[in-house]
Amino acid sequence: MQVVLQDPFASLSPRLTVGQIVGEGLALHQPDLSVMQRDERVLAMLDEVGLSARHGVHDVLQRYPHEFSGGQRQRIAIARAVVLEPEVLVLDEPTSALDASVQQQVLALLSELQQRHGLSYVFISHDLAVIRAMAHRVLVMKDGLIVEQGETEALFAAPTQAYTQELIAAAHLA
Repeated sequence: MQVVLQDPFASLSPRLTVGQIVGEGLALHQPDLSVMQRDERVLAMLDEVGLSARHGVHDVLQRYPHEFSGGQRQRIAIARAVVLEPEVLVLDEPTSALDASVQQQVLALLSELQQRHGLSYVFISHDLAVIRAMAHRVLVMKDGLIVEQGETEALFAAPTQAYTQELIAAAHLA
């Protein structure tokens, strides 16, 4: 299991290069990999999240998080998590700090990675439109308790709990 947090700027060490950030978990969890093997995996993962050689990926390895846009930093955070080949990825508001167009790009990337790697996501969000687009099943929580759960489209079409009904109405998704 790996996690991708809401604010990639805060979750990426400003003292490490992108190459070090993405490769750090590999060095810890797969110490048998040679430096060359680790670097190859890091480069492949960065390419997979859209920071490819066509965009100067070798230069990317030596740059620091503050030198990237918010969307690029989130791609780096995603690469850091997925490079370890987890079965489950916990995504805590992964697009909330991004503008709408970049948000769509990151959601498309997450969908592609889910299919390609057979990942399961625990997607935490207040954005019901994002939840509706990304989730197969939904748990609605209030004050730390689950108040309703079900298949996404069924839950959005016919919520049974007043709280869920209010959320959907407020989001204009009914």
